[in-house]
Amino acid sequence: MMKTKLLVPTDFTNEAHSAIQHAVKLGVIIQAEVILLNVVKEKNDISNATTKLAEEEKWAKSINENIEVRSIVRVGNIFDDIGDAASELGVSMIFMGTHGASGWQKITGSYALKVITNSSVPFIVVQDQLMNDTGYDSIVVPLDLNNETKQKLEMVANIAHYFDSEVHLITPNESDEFLSNKLKANRIWAAKYLKGKNVKFTTQIVDEGDNLLEGVFKLSAKVEADLIAIMNLQKNSLMGILGSSYQQEIIANKAKIPVLCLNPLKSTIASGSILVR
Repeated sequence: MMKTKLLVPTDFTNEAHSAIQHAVKLGVIIQAEVILLNVVKEKNDISNATTKLAEEEKWAKSINENIEVRSIVRVGNIFDDIGDAASELGVSMIFMGTHGASGWQKITGSYALKVITNSSVPFIVVQDQLMNDTGYDSIVVPLDLNNETKQKLEMVANIAHYFDSEVHLITPNESDEFLSNKLKANRIWAAKYLKGKNVKFTTQIVDEGDNLLEGVFKLSAKVEADLIAIMNLQKNSLMGILGSSYQQEIIANKAKIPVLCLNPLKSTIASGSILVR
């Protein structure tokens, strides 16, 4: 059976170190290989990058000596080569650090979305925040009117099993009766799905007067969220809030909560990925 692979693009920053730590923590649980990637602009940069990656491998091993880790260097740009490397290597997930610094290799919230859009592999985007000892034990999952948002529940359910997490579902507060009923149906479907997977969960509706973004941040603070799960939707939802600015604000949230981000798929995740138990 082919070993599960987790990819971590690194630019040798604290945020990248945090992403490596998150990948190692999950990698040990699911017995995955962690692959570190550095993308350089020119061939002359390869030697220096290789030296730095050797130090990153030592950092990964210092987190858990049992983790299997290796590194690669590619010449190109982060927007194309992270997705290309993921496809060529057959990785199941990408852990990526994000921050507000400027520079060619630095990945801000908007740049992170551009990288994510160029890959079909799920991402966990990490700020300068290490995973705690109990892992992702509190996961916030916003649901809107898009059918695609249901897809993330499969991934969330499996992560919840790995860390014995509690999942907190939240939907917008909609005054229109038709839209409100659709949101209610989504909550019922999601609750039934999680119950069938034996995942602990709660359901919430955004406070009246708040939009979904505000509701997500309030709930995340209340439940001390360790992970927020979103879909990378390139069109606005019927609620008018799930555009790229919403996603950027979630990814760059001030609480530095890691964000699981998936691109919509035409079908459910194929068996053989880390989503399937």
